[in-house]
Amino acid sequence: MPLQDLSDTIAKAQRVVLLLAAGDVTLLRVKVPPLSPSRMKAALPNLVEDRLISDPSDCVVVAGGMADGMRTVAVVQRSWLDALVKALVSCGARKIAALPAQLCLSCQLGQPNQPDQPVSVAVAGNEPGNAIDMTFRLSEHDGIGVAISANQNESAAHEIIRTLCAIVPDASIVLHVPQSEIHAYQEVVNHTGALNKRISILADNWSRWISGANGTTLDLMGGLGAGSHPSMDWRAWRWPLALAATVLITNVAALNIDWWRMKSEASALRATMTQIYKSSFPKETVIIDPAAQMRQKIATIKHDAGLSKPDDFTAITASFGEAWASVTATSGKPPAIAVLEYRERSLFVRFKPVLSRTEAPNAEAPMRQMKVALAERHLSLDQETSGAAAVWKIRSAK
Repeated sequence: MPLQDLSDTIAKAQRVVLLLAAGDVTLLRVKVPPLSPSRMKAALPNLVEDRLISDPSDCVVVAGGMADGMRTVAVVQRSWLDALVKALVSCGARKIAALPAQLCLSCQLGQPNQPDQPVSVAVAGNEPGNAIDMTFRLSEHDGIGVAISANQNESAAHEIIRTLCAIVPDASIVLHVPQSEIHAYQEVVNHTGALNKRISILADNWSRWISGANGTTLDLMGGLGAGSHPSMDWRAWRWPLALAATVLITNVAALNIDWWRMKSEASALRATMTQIYKSSFPKETVIIDPAAQMRQKIATIKHDAGLSKPDDFTAITASFGEAWASVTATSGKPPAIAVLEYRERSLFVRFKPVLSRTEAPNAEAPMRQMKVALAERHLSLDQETSGAAAVWKIRSAK
């Protein structure tokens, strides 16, 4: 089936697994020193250069996990793999994995004390005029691919069995063949008694390959540098993203419109205050902050007219004296005031420390009553401590 006919299926798939024919991928067992992933990637071409016919720069070289001090290194032609990946991407593939087919073939491991480990072999492509692909899984970390052409005078089954005996002369073999060809292969094996004991014939199916692909971690896409990492399916999010963008644009536009309106109101208010200030003080030419300058001018005019400000020493002291007289007239003998100090637009009242309650039982300053009395005169009262004496801080509440 042409690849383009699978475009719809590929586009809907979350992950596309590409099984590379065993004859197109070379697996090498290499002893690699402990290196970081970046150094490992840089050193691999030099480690396998003497075992390759082609230039390592023209190949994709990927190393698998460490086992028994060795690593399985997969090598494939870069241009060929790149062409396959581009074809899948053009069909809509988002995440692609490229796995060696020989490592996806089920491996039947022998017992630890059993030297004869079964070899798994799969046969595919037995069509007239085409070569027959044989995939060998020699061990857990090793495998090869062989392509043969059957002679005209002999059946394909005889050629394949002969090749099996040449490549695997002693070990037992598990041979996976198409369901329709099991009888032909079984007849060839039964014809020779020795082979009947060593070769087992099983029907091949895709579930076996899928299971093997799920257990394979050596992905050649990591060496190609594309498609090996998951990518977001933005097509499924296009409507939520469009809605979010619309809401964001609407809010930004609303904020800008509101800011422009408030700026216009502020400009109009400032222009009005400037006009009022100019009309009140026509001789002023420099106007930076009309509100602050207006307050300063009003304070200056009041001062020149003999009017005190609410936070002047005279105004605060007079209001304090009135409140103190009204409170102490009803609360008994008041505590003695030691110092009156004016600083930072506040009046500080320091009382003499109380030596004995028996001598002066009513010597505590009536703070609660004073707060009420001062609040009526637009003053606030806070108490501080300075040693053993109490200190009141009185300032204008305006």
